[in-house]
Amino acid sequence: MFNKILIANRGEIACRIIKTARRLGIRTVAVYSAADENARHVKLADEAVYIGAAPASESYLNIEPLIKACLTTGAEAIHPGYGFLSENPAFVEATEAAGLTFIGPSASAIRAMGLKDAAKALMEKAGVPIVPGYHGEQQDEDFLQQQANQITYPVLIKARAGGGGKGMRLVENAEDFSAALKSAKREAKASFGDDAVLIEKYMTKPRHIEVQVFGDSHGHHVHLFERDCSLQRRHQKVIEEAPAPEMTPQMRALMGAAAVKAAAAIEYCGAGTVEFIADVSEGLREDRFFFMEMNTRLQVEHPVTEAITGLDLVEWQLRVAAGETLPKTQGQLGIEGWAFEARIYAEDPNRDFMPATGALTGFDVGFDDVRIDTGVEAGDNITPFYDPMIAKLITHGRDRAEALAKLKAALKQTQITGLTTNRQFLLQLAQLPEFAEGDVDTGLIARNHDVLFVKPQPDDITLALAALAALNLLTPPQGTDPWHSLRGFRLWETACQHVALDFDNQRHHIKIGIDSNNAFRFDFGALKIKSNTGNQFTFSLQEKTEHAYISQDDSAVFVMRDGCEFTFQKVKTVAENGDDNGGGSRLISPMPGVVTMINIAEGDMVTKGDTLIIMEAMKMELSLCAPRDGIVKALNVVAGDQVSDGAVLLELEEE
Repeated sequence: MFNKILIANRGEIACRIIKTARRLGIRTVAVYSAADENARHVKLADEAVYIGAAPASESYLNIEPLIKACLTTGAEAIHPGYGFLSENPAFVEATEAAGLTFIGPSASAIRAMGLKDAAKALMEKAGVPIVPGYHGEQQDEDFLQQQANQITYPVLIKARAGGGGKGMRLVENAEDFSAALKSAKREAKASFGDDAVLIEKYMTKPRHIEVQVFGDSHGHHVHLFERDCSLQRRHQKVIEEAPAPEMTPQMRALMGAAAVKAAAAIEYCGAGTVEFIADVSEGLREDRFFFMEMNTRLQVEHPVTEAITGLDLVEWQLRVAAGETLPKTQGQLGIEGWAFEARIYAEDPNRDFMPATGALTGFDVGFDDVRIDTGVEAGDNITPFYDPMIAKLITHGRDRAEALAKLKAALKQTQITGLTTNRQFLLQLAQLPEFAEGDVDTGLIARNHDVLFVKPQPDDITLALAALAALNLLTPPQGTDPWHSLRGFRLWETACQHVALDFDNQRHHIKIGIDSNNAFRFDFGALKIKSNTGNQFTFSLQEKTEHAYISQDDSAVFVMRDGCEFTFQKVKTVAENGDDNGGGSRLISPMPGVVTMINIAEGDMVTKGDTLIIMEAMKMELSLCAPRDGIVKALNVVAGDQVSDGAVLLELEEE
């Protein structure tokens, strides 16, 4: 076994690897960019080495400083985690050329599965069923359109070198194919340096089921059963579970055998995942699953497999890389219980899951029976340079109902402040009746859009709590000054205060009657603050006692009750506000990013909804549209510009 390893990654996966290494007595070396100097993985590792500037291309994707860091610290092996260089065969070769061990598959295995079109051809030859479609080298637009027409719509355009939904577009009809193809190719080129795509038939009710496989250098291969990853938004996984709902022992055996056959075909060594798509329009059938791709690395959702098997997959990776045989044979592996994983991201579901950046001012999971994999802590910043994941919540139960109940409880009690997250969206998703029944497929989120994307509105009690926080009335005044403790005392009448708060572009005026230091009167009744521990408050209304999480900063108040969260903006004075609100005449950058394409020039006439500027942010392409009809008065950027959140990209002439 190794004495010291270097982790060529960051965030929660780096912290996850450190945890296993520490248990096995293996010393760890972390690497960090300028943006990660104080990151959690840096603090947890035994040593840490600076490798470059914040952009991944100058740090985590730069092979030379990683190899150098490994050699100078005396590490014997490199664990790539997932993402970044984890599936880069050149990195494997550079590692081995330096006399080091790569904790993962061979460069030849990665190359065999790295391009989706070649991988599908290889799998077809090995007898693994593949999705109908075009997987060839020809990339001429007219030819690809012709292939799509022959396959029949809807079709899916997929970057052949891609993953994580990047470079992927669903096309419903022939008229939309050209624009979708161009967009997919641009995103694929930006994300993977390869704009080649393949075209596949899109199934109207598909399920994404993947099988965890492992191989060693002695020719042994096993599968560790399946995970269902059908709950997706924009082709990216949201909630995963293991095992898959409605999976029969016969179909599990068939899919497992196909996955092992795929791994054996490329003499795979290490952890990998064979991804299948199943057509469930007539239920889960043994003749309706097809190979999609193989991820030649550990997956983000590997904890659910660990939960149902009782195994540590990172430990298996380390043992296999050190030359040991697989710890168990296929016959020794079994499933116990059920597990879920929910991915909490800094993003806004109500803005098409736009990534959010900023300070994570508060982060607490108030549920005990849950595993938390995270790379951040309160006080950290979510930057635009990397994936905006905050944490993964993993629950395990004796059956699916118990595991799901634990997941809902954990999501309901998790408190995150400082930036927008998808926590509430995940809770609403977990509460869907279809999901509870196990009736899942990749279209579940889209079908329930009206339920999942309804923004909760604050009731009178929530408004009252926010108002008390804004006026600093939640906690009794400190000190012995009797006048200070009177909280606006009035002779012969109840002391009253007023406050205005904005929520979702609507202004609320709240009047508060102050009966005592912890008792207040509102139009709907009397409210009493009974106790608080930090930001956790217990209050009573008439005879009912409730709890709420309340925090604030200079500009906003955050209230969380019964799993619903509300952010109220404090109303400033006229002098503080100013009068420049854009009036719908400005196109604003929704987040930090790079301008990749501009479709207009100054003086052009535009129509509301026209795509004017295309940006790339966090490896995602964003189309920014005209806010109204008008003439372009000023264009403030050119292609290639790096812009900040809130930057004015262009202005229209006044109406």
